[in-house]
Amino acid sequence: MKQNLIYLLIVIFCSCSENNIRYPLNKGKKTFLSNSATRNKILLAREELMIRKSADKDSLFTFYNSEKGFLYAYVKKISENQPLPQKGTKLRFTYKIEDLNKKILYTKNDLGIVDYVVDKDNILPALREGVRLMRPKEIVVFLFPSYLCYGYQGDGNKVGISQPLRYTIERL
Repeated sequence: MKQNLIYLLIVIFCSCSENNIRYPLNKGKKTFLSNSATRNKILLAREELMIRKSADKDSLFTFYNSEKGFLYAYVKKISENQPLPQKGTKLRFTYKIEDLNKKILYTKNDLGIVDYVVDKDNILPALREGVRLMRPKEIVVFLFPSYLCYGYQGDGNKVGISQPLRYTIERL
């Protein structure tokens, strides 16, 4: 029994060795992420410039900056007495989608009437952020960067890859 215990202790002490540090096999991941971040910053700056140029060309409206990184202008503004929608508010709206050159991609008839419960239903971030700024019966033009719309993949149909869009939303 003592002999087995001594062998066991010898095996345990011999098997103990210094831990070797294991380095990641994919050393390029850090540069990939850095390059991706740089590429996204360039893309965002390009889109912001396109949106600003589109707003400047549209002399009919005065565009305002939003906190979320898009521009908006009122086609039809209602008095400030009406409340803005809060979480859980049920609302209806129609909208159309255009590119920044005002070429219609989807009409109101294509998209239909949307029933939406604020912060409860799942819709595009562009629509979610846009309707939060609208009072009943208002019509607003929004210039959205691609990350709030269909992103880097587009919609696979009429909306291109990383395409900023112009939405005209009418809250019913």
